[in-house]
Amino acid sequence: MRAWLAGMALLLALQGALAAPPKVLRYVIPAAETGFDPATARDLYSAHILQAVFDTLYTYDYLARPAALRPQAAAALPEIAADGRTYTIRLKHGILFTPDPAFGGRRRELSAADFVYSWKRLSDPRLASPHSWLFDGKIERFEVVDPYTLRIRLTHTDFNFGMVLAHEGTSAVAREVVERYGDAKGEVAGHPVGSGYYMLTDWVRGNRIVLTRNPWHLPEVWDFQPSADPDDQRIVAQMRGKAIPQIDRIEVAVMVEDQSRWLSFQSGETDLFWLDGPLAPKALVNGQLRPELARRGVQLSRQIDPETTWYYWNMEDPVLGGFSKERIALRRAIAMAHNVDEEIALVWNGQAQRLDYPIPPGVVGHDPNWRSINQYDPALANQLLDRYGYRKGRDGWRTTPDGKPLVIHYVSRAESNGVLQAEVWRKTYNALGIHMENERMIFADLLAAEKQCKVATRNGQWLADYPDGDNFMQLYYGPNTHQNNFGCYADPEYDRLYQASQQLPPGPQRAALYHKMTRRLEAMGAIKMGYARWRNMLAQPSVLGYKKHPILKQEWAWIDVDQSRLSK
Repeated sequence: MRAWLAGMALLLALQGALAAPPKVLRYVIPAAETGFDPATARDLYSAHILQAVFDTLYTYDYLARPAALRPQAAAALPEIAADGRTYTIRLKHGILFTPDPAFGGRRRELSAADFVYSWKRLSDPRLASPHSWLFDGKIERFEVVDPYTLRIRLTHTDFNFGMVLAHEGTSAVAREVVERYGDAKGEVAGHPVGSGYYMLTDWVRGNRIVLTRNPWHLPEVWDFQPSADPDDQRIVAQMRGKAIPQIDRIEVAVMVEDQSRWLSFQSGETDLFWLDGPLAPKALVNGQLRPELARRGVQLSRQIDPETTWYYWNMEDPVLGGFSKERIALRRAIAMAHNVDEEIALVWNGQAQRLDYPIPPGVVGHDPNWRSINQYDPALANQLLDRYGYRKGRDGWRTTPDGKPLVIHYVSRAESNGVLQAEVWRKTYNALGIHMENERMIFADLLAAEKQCKVATRNGQWLADYPDGDNFMQLYYGPNTHQNNFGCYADPEYDRLYQASQQLPPGPQRAALYHKMTRRLEAMGAIKMGYARWRNMLAQPSVLGYKKHPILKQEWAWIDVDQSRLSK
């Protein structure tokens, strides 16, 4: 892989030898990437790179709010049959994969068959793709009409299916690349060959990622229309008429610790920075930039993310899992004993909004008036445990109904934020007289264990792949165990309701099903909803046209840097 990357870097260096100095954007992520195969990567940080390197059929309009689809590899929005079951999609001509030895020296054009191949690959059991749910049970057939036209026949009406086709998991991968590098050892994840705005030219795993502008990308011009946001006029003035992309190189550094990321931004070594909750007081006062930062020209883009943080208890865990009355009582008692507001204050410095409903603000299907039946009530939680046989001994610690010590294994991320989160949960378990043991894991290992149903309980987080409630309600669907169903919740009644909801468009009927599904989750003690976090993005004065998009993982192709204002 190193030789391949070096060759690509040399080729681009030779092409740009006589050009102007490259525009560089420096970015940091708080956890290591897991790899760059659209079929297998499921973490947010790898998705940043996937969206830059690969093409999906659709993406999102940079400025439109609420989020609106825009063609990417497609020539236009899909032609949808009147019954909402047939999608006909036409591709742009002349889209090229970036050069790779897999193509034998040929210029390889992207075709409709590449998308169909990539989508079918998601169902390959050898990959155990976390994205197979995007198509499972939804597709009657894929049809390649000609090299630039494909047709998708759905099993049921879905007028929002275009949003699925904007998710990075549906990106086009070339068969030749997969066959050359092989799925068996996951080597495709180390050789991302796409047709997107950027290409990977340097990669030190868990440390540094460098992307270089793809010189073979079809020409595009920045032409987005302003939304109602008054700041959009500034963005339009800075960007309208410019070629896309403007930035030549993206340098991504992995910095796990909060303080390291903050110092990197403060010193000018980072241009664009996700200010997580623990760091918020360093830059914000009441949601506004501190005056000293504003005077420096630092920019703030702030929004409630279309995400949820929720707490799950593994339904396959020998202590927490199962549907017996005492296990349901145990989980519901824990849910009622946890103070979400306190966690928001202590862990996130108030940079989150408490949620009772599993669909967050900004996503179709959100219900701001929903109230969970498992409200914070530690006294009632202790009574519930007493009633169902979780007795306290003389030492104040509870036992299981069969007299064994009651010990819960809570898993958190290894960095300082995860440590603080674990201590908040320890307080919850102490209030119930339950021993809690904390296992700390690096993020990639945690995801792998979670996929195998080996995590007893933790804070799960999900950022919208597309802005529809289905993307969140699928997190508890039984067949999605070992994919996105982190708690391995398998409940025939919930599954029946979920399947029925997929047959309906957004509206009162689907909302009624979502309400039933949510009550079911609460009654079974499957989850407790937590919060949606504020996304605070800081940009240096040199960054032009930046605005955080609610769905896109990153916005690198649609912004610019003013080299005359670069931080030294």
